[in-house]
Amino acid sequence: MTMDLKPGFHAVPEGHLASVVTHLEMLAPAAPRPEHGAETLRLDLVRSPSVDWYRALFRTVGADWLWFSRLDLAEEELEAVLSDLLVEVHVLRDGSAEAGLLELDFRQPGQCELAYFGLAPALVGTGAGRFLMNRALELAWRGDVRRFHVHTCTLDHPGALPFYLRSGFSAYRREVEVAPDPRLQGVLPRDAARHVPLICERTVSGASGDG
Repeated sequence: MTMDLKPGFHAVPEGHLASVVTHLEMLAPAAPRPEHGAETLRLDLVRSPSVDWYRALFRTVGADWLWFSRLDLAEEELEAVLSDLLVEVHVLRDGSAEAGLLELDFRQPGQCELAYFGLAPALVGTGAGRFLMNRALELAWRGDVRRFHVHTCTLDHPGALPFYLRSGFSAYRREVEVAPDPRLQGVLPRDAARHVPLICERTVSGASGDG
């Protein structure tokens, strides 16, 4: 196996972010884990959601973790994905509030991708994630599905990777992803993901004059 990146530091282009992506898979159904605090939660399938509605929920769930791929996608391309019968978009509701997103992609025969999985900020740490994962397991493992897979990265919530491992996924590959910072592209607000520094321009070191 060849490596394009050698050990050591590597410069990231200005205006870009770098993250380590971990790919995980499950080759047989995992047992659901105990739930708590789910009394007011329910999961609803939304067939052929509108692009505007979907992107609003995507931002609510993903802005703190710099989710940008579906915001960057051309409207007609995203509409084609959302209208595909093999792509399922589910909204998690806490009472009447839209509080989470579960998207399952069955377009590859025999496989289900956990394409997007996340909660609104107010529900993080409440037990809603376990409720949502248990529903994802029920929905994914049906028909001729033999593999359930997902990926996460170091820009996501720090608990995301351990959560997936506890849920029964196994890590099998890592990659480094470099992408334009969506805050500088105007895709997300500049104050999104405050834990990830926004580097706007080159810092020139050194100074002229007497000091």
